[in-house]
Amino acid sequence: MRALGRHISSYPDFGIAGVLPCALEVRYGFQKPRRIACPCRGRSHDKRIPMPDMIVPCVDLDLLCKYDTAGPRYTSYPTAPQFTSSFTAADFREEIRAANAVKEAPPLSLYFHLPFCESVCFFCGCNVTFTSDRKRPRPYTDLLIREMDSVAPMVAPHRRVAQLHWGGGTPTFFPPAELKRLHDATRERFSFAADAEVGLEVDPRETTSEHLRTLQELGFNRLSMGIQDFDPAVQKAVNRIQTEEITRRVIEEARERGFQSVSVDLIYGLPLQTERSFAATLERIVALNPDRVAVFNLAYLPEVMRHQKAIKADTLPPPRTKLALLRLAIERFTAAGYRYIGMDHFAKPDDELCRAQDDGALYRNFQGYTTHAGCDLHAFGASAISQVRRVYAQNCKNVREYEAMIQSQGLASHRGIRLSDDDVLRREIIMRLMCDFALDPDAIGRRFGIEFSSYFAEALEMLIPMETDGLIRRDNEKIVVTPVGRLLIRNICMPFDAWLKKKPGQKFSRTV
Repeated sequence: MRALGRHISSYPDFGIAGVLPCALEVRYGFQKPRRIACPCRGRSHDKRIPMPDMIVPCVDLDLLCKYDTAGPRYTSYPTAPQFTSSFTAADFREEIRAANAVKEAPPLSLYFHLPFCESVCFFCGCNVTFTSDRKRPRPYTDLLIREMDSVAPMVAPHRRVAQLHWGGGTPTFFPPAELKRLHDATRERFSFAADAEVGLEVDPRETTSEHLRTLQELGFNRLSMGIQDFDPAVQKAVNRIQTEEITRRVIEEARERGFQSVSVDLIYGLPLQTERSFAATLERIVALNPDRVAVFNLAYLPEVMRHQKAIKADTLPPPRTKLALLRLAIERFTAAGYRYIGMDHFAKPDDELCRAQDDGALYRNFQGYTTHAGCDLHAFGASAISQVRRVYAQNCKNVREYEAMIQSQGLASHRGIRLSDDDVLRREIIMRLMCDFALDPDAIGRRFGIEFSSYFAEALEMLIPMETDGLIRRDNEKIVVTPVGRLLIRNICMPFDAWLKKKPGQKFSRTV
């Protein structure tokens, strides 16, 4: 980290914006410095050129070990453990009606949770129902349609769907005809924007050419898939055998059918992973050339997710090896031309995520980083979490309980939370840090009518060691997250999380 800081000391805004020379010499981690072309491509430097795609954090393993603690991923604030059963389906109905009484209500984002999987992946942290019964999708689709029938009449007709996503589970566990029925029912009940982002998660092992043809005909334009690791020993250890050939077939056919974006997920910290084996996986991923890559830290919580007990703790890579795997991923993907968005996400420089980040429009919700800020999110299915204005509402997790609630009252919300003014303030701060990697305390103070330095005196005190360690810096009173700080953005957000003190001892994954 220090070497990188010295290397670019003559360009004080490196990583935010800078006046560039016609070539830059950049150090990737502990590699030798590399000369890379300047984005100007020979044009005159008559203005400041944004250069977040040049951010390449130098990964100091000692520093990562220092900050390797448990903490929220902040796909919401307050986070899901703060939801309570005192918030009911009736409360959610009231909020939906109130949100749609506003003339300038924002666009909609729709999420559908399709929870079924043929087999258990031992690493999985999702809400999944493991079954080989291929008859289960049809009655479950009936429930989703019934839930939509309860929500759609409360939604103002002028509101358009800007984003639709199917997650799981394995959406392609559903046969193509059932996916078409769900999609058609959704289109009949909601109005879609002409340029809506329509995506889903697929399992290459469960995805046929008929699936992809049907999805193309329905207008899906994005898909994501889990890969985790291509090493056969690692795949066997986590009970997910997925060859490169199967994966490549789905990616290539999706591109042939005109899907605009293909994303893949990897996990570091899996049993039997080594630096050598993971480096080989990274090379194969780069060759597949996905548009986006997420490299997640294994959330190993066997006391919470019982199926993870199949993973023996002594087969997991030790902490320093695990962090070295993260370093390998960062170095390989940035060297291959991907922009490091932050935390665990990478994207090609021309991807919408990068453009949104450049424009200050990046957002974060339960699907991770997204380009659709400000939408009300209506989520359907077991365990799905909706976000409407100041309210989060989560459906019951068990499919049988979800079925009973839908049949009895049309909605399955069994817990949630209504945000206080303080929650809204802290949510905005965490959102800006997670997405912009910068915070303007004066602007926050003016917007919310507070004196920032006194209101957050304790949080600012907690940030001092992080500034000393180079995770953040001060720039004209603004708090700016440095390239290496993006790796530890969860840690940087945690001082602003009031709920961590209210409810100590909560179970969270490791921050790196």
